[in-house]
Amino acid sequence: MYPETLTKLIDCFMMLPGVGSKTAERYALLMIEKDEEEITRFIEALKDIKTKIHECKICGNLCEDEECLVCRDKTRNKKQILVVQSSKDVIALEKTLEYHGVYHVLKGLISQTKGILPEDLNIKSLLDRVDDAEEVIIATNPTLEGETTALYLDKLLSSKNILTTRIAHGIPMGGHLDYADELTLIKALEGRKKM
Repeated sequence: MYPETLTKLIDCFMMLPGVGSKTAERYALLMIEKDEEEITRFIEALKDIKTKIHECKICGNLCEDEECLVCRDKTRNKKQILVVQSSKDVIALEKTLEYHGVYHVLKGLISQTKGILPEDLNIKSLLDRVDDAEEVIIATNPTLEGETTALYLDKLLSSKNILTTRIAHGIPMGGHLDYADELTLIKALEGRKKM
């Protein structure tokens, strides 16, 4: 139906979550209408994602320098560490403008069924950071894997003299932080409780 080049572009857009064949088709046809400069800017942005973005050496969040913007921010409360599954969760929480501490990105959750063990996650560097912290807020998703990971972290942190809290369940069970609206996230942070 379409030339091979256009079909390849449609297939590429279909790799994106939530993009079906009709939407991918619209995106691809829209790209034909763009001028050379816009296409070049789009291509460069895609290339830069792979060459310039990496993990913060402190918290594991996405960044372009050695440290992410949050870790470099001198106004952040470094005594409060909010532990999340992924950088998407950091972005979701930052949109609330309510949290002023720092983050720690686990890069996944413990999952027996997927073969993800604690040593596969960014936990060791968290334990190295918490000595100066006053509170660690565990903000994993309220799923089986999220709860398992939260309980595991609570057990590890119980030997340290740190308040360990869990975000409140303003987020529905089975839900994900990056899909929650700002108000729900604000309420979840306000209602956190000791593990």
